Amino acid sequence: MIKKPAAVFIMGPTASGKTDLAIELVKHYPFEIISVDSALVYKEMDIGTAKPTPEELEMAPHRLIDFLDPSQAYSTARFRTDALTAMADIHSRDKIPLLVGGTMLYHRSLLYGLSELPKADESVRSQIEAEAKLKGADFMHQKLKAVDPLAANKIHPNDPQRVQRALEVYQISGKSMTQLQKENQAEALDCEVYKIIVAPESRELLRERIAARFNNMINEGFIEEVEKLFARGDLDLSMPSIRAVGYRQVWEYLEGKTDKKQMIERGITITRQFAKRQMTWLRREEDALWIATEDEDSKIFEQAVHYLAPIL
Repeated sequence: MIKKPAAVFIMGPTASGKTDLAIELVKHYPFEIISVDSALVYKEMDIGTAKPTPEELEMAPHRLIDFLDPSQAYSTARFRTDALTAMADIHSRDKIPLLVGGTMLYHRSLLYGLSELPKADESVRSQIEAEAKLKGADFMHQKLKAVDPLAANKIHPNDPQRVQRALEVYQISGKSMTQLQKENQAEALDCEVYKIIVAPESRELLRERIAARFNNMINEGFIEEVEKLFARGDLDLSMPSIRAVGYRQVWEYLEGKTDKKQMIERGITITRQFAKRQMTWLRREEDALWIATEDEDSKIFEQAVHYLAPIL
């Protein structure tokens, strides 16, 4: 019987300490990191994405970060292709891929595969985006609920990109995304999978960490970072990069729609809502090691190493 290659997934809500654990593992064992984050792919977006520092990247290089211009979109399907290519290269050198990040849709696309869905149609997408702009997110979510209640139940109303994609799929194919996914069985990852979820047991602690991190980002120059993007003139809120958590709120502040205090409050609130959705996804994961990040850093590392012992 041929032994399957190993793959380790480190998941968790925003501000939970995923990167810190990953870097410690790379320092001691034959891991190489692949980022699983839909915002870290973008250049010129460092502070608001909590991109690893140059010093951290020197210690533990990350693949799939900092390679795409913010004017470009990056799909889940493209991530899966890129990640599988990177994994194959890592395995070919007898190393173990360490997939680290908080974009749960990306994690699940790798773990469980993607069903065949129709390609984007720009005319249909433009029409849906225009309708969303006119009638709002709640209306579009209700519209999705009418044609695909299961998808609407999984997708939060404040996630317009996924709501609109589900509506686009229905409009192009005449079938709901749920139906198409049932008809086209996805291909699961052919690896020996280890899943580690790092998250505070205390919801209040996570809320505090998120507020502290957002304020730190502001102090480190987050507004100035977005100002440079704003000044380019070729970016706007219709683009996935600018709709990323935090960036949208600073962008609207620069447009004069909010004042600085409102922007910070809104940014913290939106990030907390995002973390709550991440936790909902994470609770669906089976056969994962949960590590409470209230523990000391050394204990977090020790628990991870003990769990990964069969492949170390």
